[in-house]
Amino acid sequence: MKDLDELIQNLTLEEKAGLCQGASFWFTKEMEKYEIPGIMMTDGPHGLRKQTEETDHLGVNKSIPATCFPSAAAIANSWDQELVREIGEALGEECLQEEVSVLLGPGANIKRSPLCGRNFEYFSEDPYLSSQMAKSHIIGVQSKGVGTSLKHFAMNNQETRRMTVNVSADERTMREIYLASFEAAVKEAKPWTIMGAYNKVNGEYCCESHHLLREILREEWGYEGVVVSDWGAANDQPGGIEEGFDLRMPYAGEAYTEELIKAVEEGKLSEERLDETVKRILTMAKKGQENKRPGSVYDARAHHELAVRAAAASAVLLKNECGVLPLDKKEKIAVIGGFAKNVRYQGGGSSHVIPTFHRELTEVLTQDYPEIAFSFARGYRLKKDEVDEDFVAEALEKVRSADKAVVLIGLPDGWESEGFDRKHLRIPSNQIDLLGRLKATGKPVIALLFAGAPVEMPWIDTVDALYAMYTGGQGVAEAMVQLLYGISSPCGKLAETYPMELAHTPCSLTFPQKENAVYEEGIFVGYRYYDRKAFPVRFPFGHGLSYTQWEYSDLKIDRKQMLDAEEAVVSLSVRNVGDREGKEVVQLYIRDVESSVPRPEKELKGFVKVSCKPGEKKTVQFRLNKRSFAFWHQEMGDWYAESGEYEILAGASSRDIRLKERIQVESTAKWKKHYDAFITMGELMELPEAQPIIGAMMSSYQMPQSMSEEEKQRLLEDEDSTEEIAMDYAAMGMDMPLIKVAAMSGGAFGAEQIAGILETINKA
Repeated sequence: MKDLDELIQNLTLEEKAGLCQGASFWFTKEMEKYEIPGIMMTDGPHGLRKQTEETDHLGVNKSIPATCFPSAAAIANSWDQELVREIGEALGEECLQEEVSVLLGPGANIKRSPLCGRNFEYFSEDPYLSSQMAKSHIIGVQSKGVGTSLKHFAMNNQETRRMTVNVSADERTMREIYLASFEAAVKEAKPWTIMGAYNKVNGEYCCESHHLLREILREEWGYEGVVVSDWGAANDQPGGIEEGFDLRMPYAGEAYTEELIKAVEEGKLSEERLDETVKRILTMAKKGQENKRPGSVYDARAHHELAVRAAAASAVLLKNECGVLPLDKKEKIAVIGGFAKNVRYQGGGSSHVIPTFHRELTEVLTQDYPEIAFSFARGYRLKKDEVDEDFVAEALEKVRSADKAVVLIGLPDGWESEGFDRKHLRIPSNQIDLLGRLKATGKPVIALLFAGAPVEMPWIDTVDALYAMYTGGQGVAEAMVQLLYGISSPCGKLAETYPMELAHTPCSLTFPQKENAVYEEGIFVGYRYYDRKAFPVRFPFGHGLSYTQWEYSDLKIDRKQMLDAEEAVVSLSVRNVGDREGKEVVQLYIRDVESSVPRPEKELKGFVKVSCKPGEKKTVQFRLNKRSFAFWHQEMGDWYAESGEYEILAGASSRDIRLKERIQVESTAKWKKHYDAFITMGELMELPEAQPIIGAMMSSYQMPQSMSEEEKQRLLEDEDSTEEIAMDYAAMGMDMPLIKVAAMSGGAFGAEQIAGILETINKA
């Protein structure tokens, strides 16, 4: 391909416009005349879904076999950035073999509600954790010369009416939660493409949004890659290109090319903007072509072993009463549940992968562990949520003759998927019924839960141990056995909160909305909400047990105070005080002790995963900067770490804080608020330069005209009443605007005096 600027000059307007949509369902447009290659994009993000025959974007039609790794909801529980990067590299290798240039993923949308049907494809309810996982994924894939597509930008947090719903949210909510989930990945990993979402945000479709694309993504974040539509998400493409949008996918007909040509000819779209778009598309195509490696072959067995390791690292041990786990191979177990022969290892929709290898739990036990004595019974029906007494009777018989029961439960295929949202947080009632009956046998019950998002657990007391396996990929059955028998030590931590019930969730009263989704809960999503509401939760964000125990100590900050332009280094030690080797995720949270705006009780600002042998002690470090302490200041239009004291909290989960220290932060922000006549008396009293003004105003204050002279005199003569009046009026007056106080001053303060007061305080 020639020099791009020269090439673009040689292209006709028609040719430029033609490059701005796909050539087919998965390919960009080729122009042989100019040596412009067409490159292939295909679905991910946890596995390659390359279709060679009938194409679709809903996972209905078949694709070639590829490694099915744990989905984002699962792998986020590993809190292991190196592991995520390694998976990204493996995905890149598979793309190279199949000559795929761009893998569509990862998904970094925030889990606003556990009901969202696509939550299994997203990382977390927390933007810091989500952005770090997404960044590692992108770096891994792109290290192999294969592009990624960070999606779905932005605020695509429900499947109901996802193509038309309008999301209404204030700027602070967007910046601190939903955009922050993308920001670090965009700035630090530089994905080749970013996928515009279907929905609207504050009245603008994402693929045409001036605020999202032009102001934030292009100008503020400095993104130089391609903005591609979710398949079918482009609406007004000429308007979108003016704002920084680039590529319509898939091919939708020549009418859309003609629409672009007409927009340029009529002056609705500048050719300069079109040239910028074409250059970005050609840059991507050039990279895709240059990075192709004909003859590349990946090691499918090695990738499967990585999938097994990832599934084990992603599983979360939620409960382990009386140390019932790990199992002893000498124990006889009863394996119960339809999932043991039909395990749910991925979600539905466009990310559905045909695995290269896959075995069920009963196969793994039979083939790899002949020394383990086990029996099997289905216990419940998978396709119908009704109790089958014959299935239950068989299960009870097997459990009574075993030492322990291992029960596989969860959400069947079709209960959560792209395209629709869940209606409730329950697992099938026939599974709950079975758990209760198994508990009554008196045998220990160990449950393995398969779901891409939290479920309600009124049945939690019927199980002695519980693993959350999530959608763990093609190696999940092998990982299960390793975890159950202590061959692998559990080290996963929840990347989201498990609420007690649906009614406790932040937007339970309004999710989902069909036309206008108002994010009334603001920044209080996930643990931020549960902590501020002081709600009990079933399992908190960051929770996860181990087969060993951990001791935290020696929390230190390298300074007692810092300017917001500086950095602080936090260190602490963690020791394995148990008798097994293991891994611990050390989590660092920050709390603003006293803030001028509502803030969460704590926010995750760092995490490190450490591995220790029994008795081993390691020191970990965190670096904190202005962003670690800041909130989005609506009036400043910027991040603001206000002066004050902050708590540094280190712990094993959001509700298991082990160590605390404090640091003083001083703001260097030059911004000063501009006051108008509606400044309140409370605000005025906080300004040193306003003290003389307040004194003059107080001396001019008159009692309400509605009071008779006798009432005024009586109250003034009663000392107790006078003090009470002063207190009442002082309390009421703090929220009274200056202009209203002036109106009650009996003419002592008019427009001229108000203007003078405002000039004094705004100049100070």
